[in-house]
Amino acid sequence: MKKLKWILVLCFTFSCFGTGWASDTIKIGFNAPLTGFAASDGKSSTLGAKLAVKQINDAGGINGKNLELIVYDDQAKASQSIPIANKMIGQDKVVVGISGSYSAPTRSAAGIFQEAKIPYISAYAIHPDITKAGDYVFRTSFLGEVQGRAGAKLIGEMLGKKRVVIITLKNDFGKSLAAGFKEKAKDFGIHIVNEYEYSMKDRQFGAIVAKVKSDNPDAIYASGYYFTAGPLVSQLRASGITSTVIGQEGYDSDKFIAIAGKAAEGVIITTSLDRDSTVAETADFIREFEKLAGYPADMVAASAHTAVKVAALAIKQANSTDPKKIRDAIAKISLKASTGTIEFNSLGEVSKDVQNQIVKNGEWHRHSVISDHKLLAPPEK
Repeated sequence: MKKLKWILVLCFTFSCFGTGWASDTIKIGFNAPLTGFAASDGKSSTLGAKLAVKQINDAGGINGKNLELIVYDDQAKASQSIPIANKMIGQDKVVVGISGSYSAPTRSAAGIFQEAKIPYISAYAIHPDITKAGDYVFRTSFLGEVQGRAGAKLIGEMLGKKRVVIITLKNDFGKSLAAGFKEKAKDFGIHIVNEYEYSMKDRQFGAIVAKVKSDNPDAIYASGYYFTAGPLVSQLRASGITSTVIGQEGYDSDKFIAIAGKAAEGVIITTSLDRDSTVAETADFIREFEKLAGYPADMVAASAHTAVKVAALAIKQANSTDPKKIRDAIAKISLKASTGTIEFNSLGEVSKDVQNQIVKNGEWHRHSVISDHKLLAPPEK
């Protein structure tokens, strides 16, 4: 009888009944660029994730266990994200991994998590190959191509602009956006006058600006992050170009407005955070994030917040820290989050409204919403 008692104690201690609640906390891995060129985005995404963890733990955790966020700095580099993923899995024993980073490091880490069969969620990285890593990988934001299609609809149909110049950042982010835009441009009567490319290091755009001025387009579809888009837009306006500038979620930061200054006025972007939303999940997030961070919420913060909420709900619904059970729960999830309703298709992609935001009086505000789910539908497996 005494021997049986000890066997039962050991079973509960080491979770041999499969529920997986032995640890004091439930560990979620999180990689983000905390240093380097993308540190501002890394800071926001990490604070968004930490806010979600705090909210969940303050509400009692998951079945009495607190979440623990294990954060690593990937410097937005693929070479850093691979050892980080291995450390999360082998050393930290995380039950879910989340990327609060860009496409290159996320693509690299996704393969590691897939091979280990640990769920991995991309909060906002947009490259299509991320979810193609396998059935343990999910994305809570838009594919680049999907956002590019939305940009074509916004420019050609909603704004009625037909002569368009594309300015493309030469990386995964920019190329994916341009591909989606060009795929649907003709459907909305758009004539692409020219396309110009630039590199991540570029901050002086004189040659491109001169060519765009000569092209005299109705609109400019320009990909970039706040630290490239700010100087680009500023230089376009300084040259006298008045064409409507359409950006994407990479602009989605108050830092873009600070860098571009008055030139930011009237810039419209496709993104996933509506600053003027009255939906409780979004409005509450915006208020609580600013209280925590001391600055206004942005897309990367909201996306990381969403990804953590997805992971937490999946763990709760699975009633387990078994990665296979969590993966299955993520695949079936339906969650109203700060960036919209999250439900995944067979490829681990979401289909949700695109929020178009415009800079008015130095702040982001709602311009319009694209709810065309046929246009926005991501590919299936």
